[in-house]
Amino acid sequence: MNATERARKSADVMWANDNASRWIGMSLESVDEGRATMSLTVAAEHANGHGICHGGVIFALADTAFAFACNSRNQNTVAQQNSITYLMPAQVGDTLLASAVEFQLRGRSGITDVTVTSQSGDVIAVFRGHSRSIKGQLFEEQASD
Repeated sequence: MNATERARKSADVMWANDNASRWIGMSLESVDEGRATMSLTVAAEHANGHGICHGGVIFALADTAFAFACNSRNQNTVAQQNSITYLMPAQVGDTLLASAVEFQLRGRSGITDVTVTSQSGDVIAVFRGHSRSIKGQLFEEQASD
């Protein structure tokens, strides 16, 4: 099994169990080793009291892209710490794209950067996630796979 196949199979297992991301309305666009892209069209139920996309929804989108990128090697990996900077609001009707790229991976610790953009390419938010691998795999894999 090559790295891309492993990432895809890991994503398939995660997506099958990810009720929250599906409930919010996210879609997995792409995944590869250390990378993932998620999308979300901002609906009325995603809007806050100002009529713009709730920051928690944007955070959830970025966090989900981060999770799929971190788990792409079939090693159970969880968030250790995350931060986000919001640069401009997203509007109802916007399609957001969260693109996660692993910045560093050393031992059990990793850093992944996620950029959230609108359909016009405007940067909505920048997220940095720190991950920690834990025991276990998403699917059983033999060393020779």
